[in-house]
Amino acid sequence: MLVDFWAEWCGPCKMLAPVVEKVAQTYSGRIRFAKLDTDQNPGLAGEYHVSGIPCLILFKGGQAVDRVVGFVQERVITAMLDKHLSAA
Repeated sequence: MLVDFWAEWCGPCKMLAPVVEKVAQTYSGRIRFAKLDTDQNPGLAGEYHVSGIPCLILFKGGQAVDRVVGFVQERVITAMLDKHLSAA
């Protein structure tokens, strides 16, 4: 599962949202995607040590296994996902 930690006031989060949506369509059926508003869920953001947003955290078997912070290109996200899918 890839979780997008974001906030309504975050400009880079708004820029990243359509990129994540496109990646979610590409990986539909292979990886689940979720969004988590850090303003509404500060405890979870703290639990996963999210200190900057946007922050994409990849979970595998219930454990955080990888992350990217800030606005990134689609290829960065797909490379992270492919690395962990091929290690399955």
